[in-house]
Amino acid sequence: MALEVENISIKNWATSDRPREKLLESGIDTLSEAELIAILISSGNREESAVSLSKRILFDVENNLNVLGKQSVSDLMKYKGIGEAKAISIVAALELGKRRLSSDVINREQITGSASAAQIFKSKISDLPHEEFWIMLLNRANKIIEYKRLSIGGVAGTVSDIKVILKTAIDKLASGIIVSHNHPSGNVSPGDADNKLTTKLKEACSLVDVKLLDHIIIADDKYYSYADEGKL
Repeated sequence: MALEVENISIKNWATSDRPREKLLESGIDTLSEAELIAILISSGNREESAVSLSKRILFDVENNLNVLGKQSVSDLMKYKGIGEAKAISIVAALELGKRRLSSDVINREQITGSASAAQIFKSKISDLPHEEFWIMLLNRANKIIEYKRLSIGGVAGTVSDIKVILKTAIDKLASGIIVSHNHPSGNVSPGDADNKLTTKLKEACSLVDVKLLDHIIIADDKYYSYADEGKL
């Protein structure tokens, strides 16, 4: 009997139970994550309502939005009732959420520690299936001048050219830099190559009067900070 109720079209639900109407009447914070996704996809399939389908999608990613954010359009299209347009809507909505995180930090006056820098880098590289190397350029007040990707690699690593890093900092007249890369494996601990790069980069930066403020490794929702660990 419960299954039959679950499959009833949203149009036949009580008004207070419909996601859109619930949002208008009670506020967006009263909606579950499944209901928010249901609003994006609008409809389900013959066997499932939009909410039921959304719950199944979330169940398959262990109800973890970070894992959902790693799904591609083709991954989502494997679900019956999720076509290309709906899949794109979900991917776009999650990307907007990531960009909002980085925008919130950029609007602050300055980077105050590893957490604020890591938040920006997480929004860029935490969900990637391959490694990327990024740099953040800061002025003397630790305000962001710019941040950008310097290289793209494979699953096991990416090339980090110290000459390119220094040139990027000098071209923008940066007083300090924070570099970051991701570990798609989910293991946030630095490897020997990471340690060697950090040591060489710190020495090279000191020669051109640019301070290496941190090297942050991102792995899913976790991060490792060389500065916090006292290794700079």
